[in-house]
Amino acid sequence: MLTIHAAPLVLPVGAAPVTDGAVVVDGDRITAVGPYEEAVAAAPGARVRRWPGVLTPGLRQWHPLWLLRRCYHPDPREADELGELPLWGERLAALGDLAESRWSGSVRRGVQRMLRYGTTAVASPGARFADPLVATAVARSGLTVVGVQGAPGMLLGECPDLDPFAEGYDLAGTVHGPLTVGGRADLAVFDVPDEPALSERGAVTCVATVLGGRLVYRGR
Repeated sequence: MLTIHAAPLVLPVGAAPVTDGAVVVDGDRITAVGPYEEAVAAAPGARVRRWPGVLTPGLRQWHPLWLLRRCYHPDPREADELGELPLWGERLAALGDLAESRWSGSVRRGVQRMLRYGTTAVASPGARFADPLVATAVARSGLTVVGVQGAPGMLLGECPDLDPFAEGYDLAGTVHGPLTVGGRADLAVFDVPDEPALSERGAVTCVATVLGGRLVYRGR
């Protein structure tokens, strides 16, 4: 089924911004990027999803191993005791040795929280994560694994952050790739007016994530 994702501003990256723009998706592929009126004319029977703010390519997370295996993501039922933010360092150590089943739940929740920040790709030293819990959760989610040299799972800052913009890169340096016709439909939508506001406020403003054409997160 064709779906048109429309927003006041589409930022394809590598191409000019499109005011009142749209991305047309067929299955897991992008079939058009351009003005909304042209998209509707070219796909008159398509389902339309209108979003606020800016629509961009999906983001890339450089530190999935750190965030998923050196951080514990509390279950919502643990929120009263542990809070809702990831636990790491001394706070994680205070939990003692966690059972594998508890770690498995944490990894799954961590992946879901990455999706809430517009993440559609994660970096790995190889084509697949060696850690079985991470490999399984990432594969089931549909996240793209980007094989890179070095150790992208090692955190460069002082604390973990689910927001890919926390690394200090601009949009072009944070996305996995541009929005292109024929490319995989990995999109993110942020409730901000423009790119400078997105860089300033970060991916916490994410209101929707589309992964391979599937709406996997919707904040409103």
